[in-house]
Amino acid sequence: MNLIWLQDFLALAASGNFSRAAQERASSQPAFSRRIRGLEDWLGVELFDRSSQPATLTEAGEWLVGVAEDLLARVARVPGEARRVAEAGAQTLRIAATHALSFTFLPAWLRRLENEAALGQVQLMSDVLARCEALMLQGKVQFVLSHAHAGVPGVLDAQDRRSVRVGLDRLVAVSRADRAGRPCHAVAGDTSAALLQYSPESGLARILQAVLGGRIERASLPVAFTAHAASVLRTMALDGRGLAWLPDTLVRDDLAQARLVAAAPADWDVPLEIRLCRDDGPLGSVGEAFWRAANTQA
Repeated sequence: MNLIWLQDFLALAASGNFSRAAQERASSQPAFSRRIRGLEDWLGVELFDRSSQPATLTEAGEWLVGVAEDLLARVARVPGEARRVAEAGAQTLRIAATHALSFTFLPAWLRRLENEAALGQVQLMSDVLARCEALMLQGKVQFVLSHAHAGVPGVLDAQDRRSVRVGLDRLVAVSRADRAGRPCHAVAGDTSAALLQYSPESGLARILQAVLGGRIERASLPVAFTAHAASVLRTMALDGRGLAWLPDTLVRDDLAQARLVAAAPADWDVPLEIRLCRDDGPLGSVGEAFWRAANTQA
């Protein structure tokens, strides 16, 4: 079905005269008549009673007048609506951030960026790193905020996406303290020490395995619990279930107030960067201003 057929149909319905309607539609009468017949063949019904002059609408033709007018009106609105959707999208920052950074680093960082640029509406998707990377590859977000390590390239690094370091962090091994202030679970402790580990889809699991995987295996720590979110592992560490390598940004207050203590010497710490990666396509004016502000703050 062609929209031109509907326009032809409405012209003929208004006058019932094939010659006049063809002239209004800047068409020869034979070509015009073929298009009307094509519409009738597509619908499988007669739209006009041609036994009289002028031609009159059949019952099906009367019904189609309203349908055709509505369809053409809706089609006419599509370009404007599409532009409004695009403009709204351009004014909304779409950011995917890993769980740990969504709760710790991101809120204060956004407040600082607001001094450089008007952020407008921010749509945050908080997930594991693998899902955040997928959202960018699917074009569903403009930016990904995540932990990174120079020696552990991620999926977006392989895509040569532009990124900027916007902060620093580190993974530290922590445990709840006993009454004497010593860690209940320690890397160099007794055999009762247990490990709270990240599930494979976690970006921190990827980094930890690449940097300390061999040392952790040699420490022979039995795994007591596995989760993809650092916040969950923190809760389990506070409950005394084991030791976990957690971002300093997440446990800084816990360490300061001795709710958690170091469970390994400092040489077991893993330095981290906090990186903002951007989509290579157009970001819109707000997105580009956000990117410039992030680089300025960095």
